[in-house]
Amino acid sequence: MAAAEIEVERTLERLFARAPEAADADAFMERVLRRLNRSWAARRILIGTAGLVGGVIGASQLIMSNLFSRAEAASSDSARALTNGVRQIAPQADWLLNGPAGIEAIWLVAGLAVVAMALVLTRIIEEI
Repeated sequence: MAAAEIEVERTLERLFARAPEAADADAFMERVLRRLNRSWAARRILIGTAGLVGGVIGASQLIMSNLFSRAEAASSDSARALTNGVRQIAPQADWLLNGPAGIEAIWLVAGLAVVAMALVLTRIIEEI
């Protein structure tokens, strides 16, 4: 009896080891892959939007905390040299430097450029 049970067990294992192929297996696979690709696009958009919102909130917090004024006071010579260099390179930038934000606007743009380069770098690394 034990040998018969072992034979039945082996037969059942063989039957259940291979799943029978459904007639619409290819169509099912296409639907699943399409949904996976769509959710990746949604994730990328969602993560990009969240990063943008977080960057804007962080930048506004930095501006509102007067961090740039404190940094300028800590290194007034270097800030003055940067301001003079920008004024020599682009005399049209006077309206930007004399505006309500002043040098903070230039630092903000430089920071955003660094963030943009970091995003491009992560995209390149992701593609590799």
